[in-house]
Amino acid sequence: MLKPSANIIKTPHQSNYSLVIAVAKRAREIAEKAENEGELLTDKPVDLAVQDFANDKYLIVEPDPTEE
Repeated sequence: MLKPSANIIKTPHQSNYSLVIAVAKRAREIAEKAENEGELLTDKPVDLAVQDFANDKYLIVEPDPTEE
């Protein structure tokens, strides 16, 4: 089981919840795209999603909690 360090992806104001949700959504996108194209993935979609966030291909944008 992959247990990436949240420090690789997190910025100071991000919550663990938003990190998990973002990685799960990205993993579903990867899996759906591979299925639609008939592509066989060698890596797990979650691994690929974590790599995307770690390499800054995708960013997690959260509303500012002080702004209401």
